[in-house]
Amino acid sequence: MNRFQKALARKNTGRPPVWFMRQAGRYHAHYQALKRRHTFMELCKVPELACETTMGPIRDFGFDAAILFSDLLFPLEAMGMGLSYEPGPVLAWHLREPAGLARLTGGAGRIGELQFQADAMRLIRAALPADKGLLGFVGGPWTLFAYAVEGSHKGSLESAIAGLSDGRFEGFCERLLPLLAANMVLQYEAGADTVAVMDTCAGDLEPEVFGRTVVPWLRRLFAEVHARLPGVPITYYSKGTGPGHWALIDTLPAAGVGVDWHHPLPRVIEALGGNRAVQGNFDPNWMLLPAAELEPRILAWFAEMSRLAPGQRAGWICGLGHGVLQTTPESNVRLFLELQHRFFAEVP
Repeated sequence: MNRFQKALARKNTGRPPVWFMRQAGRYHAHYQALKRRHTFMELCKVPELACETTMGPIRDFGFDAAILFSDLLFPLEAMGMGLSYEPGPVLAWHLREPAGLARLTGGAGRIGELQFQADAMRLIRAALPADKGLLGFVGGPWTLFAYAVEGSHKGSLESAIAGLSDGRFEGFCERLLPLLAANMVLQYEAGADTVAVMDTCAGDLEPEVFGRTVVPWLRRLFAEVHARLPGVPITYYSKGTGPGHWALIDTLPAAGVGVDWHHPLPRVIEALGGNRAVQGNFDPNWMLLPAAELEPRILAWFAEMSRLAPGQRAGWICGLGHGVLQTTPESNVRLFLELQHRFFAEVP
């Protein structure tokens, strides 16, 4: 097993693996060069371009894992909602009324629309050195619903939250879940070590509402994937969540979890790391600081993590609490990796 796989199995005794959400993106000169010649849609949908975009930060920075370069909204396009990038994502229509459910063409029969992700994943797997891990990802059902209704993750999500009680969320998930499960299976069969369910809107719901309305669909999604591929490690990332949500997330059969940067990671590991890996959670905003200010923050964070018992660190996957911000200096990403390699090489 490579370092990432060992951590995912909570068996890593050496330096923790490190990868960043959005490590292939707008901050990176390699990505910018590709974007001058190709549209975002081409970078996602042409497998050779998706592979090259994914591999850029692996070659340049030495991350321990790659994550498929794609977008979480493609299942919505496959369901008939249309999708363009201008430059941000724009859906052709929004699910603002229950009557709109009739326009959705979900189900596993739509999986052919997402074949480009599997084709890219196979190319990435072949290009990756054996010591590197590989992640796929999908959006969580609630997060995809929020985008389907609101068009973005902005504001109060008022209409999406109303959709939890007027039949829209349930009807949407009935159509989405078979497609989403098939999408995850597609990525595993193409070479992913784990597929991350990214729930960036999870914290927009109070824990009671999250537990009553969203968690049952997450359990069903996990069950559908595990029915086809027993035991594959599924990871779950939630943004904006706290202890009330974590108690519910702890009931999911997830091999790994990730949270944002608003809670000390040792506390997260204490709550969620008893039988699963934990990914995160350095503040991505700190990555914008001048190097002289950033370095002591990184080293202090590493020192805090080094005080954990080796068994608690065995499942730690080092990274950010969310994605790399667009204006992050490449030099700061390189600094983080260099310090991480140096610091944990000296820690037993």
